[in-house]
Parts: sequence; C-alpha cells; structure tokens
Amino acid sequence: MSFTKEFKEFAIKGNVMDLAVGVIIGAAFGKIVDSVVNDLIMPVVASIIGQPDFSNLYLVLKGNVPEGTPLVEARKVADAAIFAYGNFITVLINFLILAFIIFLMIKGMNNLKRKEAAAPAPPPAPSSTDQLLMEIRDQLKK
Repeated sequence: MSFTKEFKEFAIKGNVMDLAVGVIIGAAFGKIVDSVVNDLIMPVVASIIGQPDFSNLYLVLKGNVPEGTPLVEARKVADAAIFAYGNFITVLINFLILAFIIFLMIKGMNNLKRKEAAAPAPPPAPSSTDQLLMEIRDQLKK
C-alpha cells in the first residue's frame, strides 16, 4: 500500500475527523470563555477588589523598581528580580470557569443519558420464524 493511500485512509477515519472537530470547537469555546472572563467576570471582580487588570500585579524580589511601574517597564530595570503573579491569577480564573462550564455540560449530558436509559424500551419485534408461526396459528383459529 502506498504512503499516500495509507495517509488518506488514516486521515479519513472517524476518530481523526472527530478530533479535528473537537479541536476547532475547543478553540472557539476558549474564546467564549476568555470573553466571559474578561468582559463579564473581571469587571465584577475589579469592582470588589478595585484592580481591573491582574496582569500587572507583581512583587519586586530584588532591585529598585519605582512603585506603580507597569510590569513591562519593570522587567526592563537592570538587576531587578520580579515575581509576576498577576497573569497566573487571570489564567487560573479562566481555567476554573472553563472547568465549571465543562462540568455543567457533562452533568447535563449524563442526565439526558440517564433519562434515555430509564425510558422503557419497546418490545422487540418478533423474528421472521415467530411471525410465520403466529400467522399459521391465526389461520388455524379460523
């Protein structure tokens, strides 16, 4: 079998296509979560805490960095060691929200599966032999 034929067979398999669709949907879903965090949740957190942007939060471990200097400028100060924890907080909030949303989705899907499983299954249709025997029985009754 040629390489191109093997590759086409591999690429067309359902699992690869499902994975591709999952990656695309995941990327779009990530943008939605980023928007929820940045546009809806962070302003509420900012109104409570008073700091709308966590990405500029840092501690100076070594060196002289003037107070209130943005992180980008603080990193340029010579001999300064900076512990930048603000971006981590933002990424952590994004992760927690994403995990919670996925949990709710999976919980909803599991509830639907339980409802489907609990629904009584229709009785199986009689086999062709059984059907033939029932017709013979009905004919004999006449």
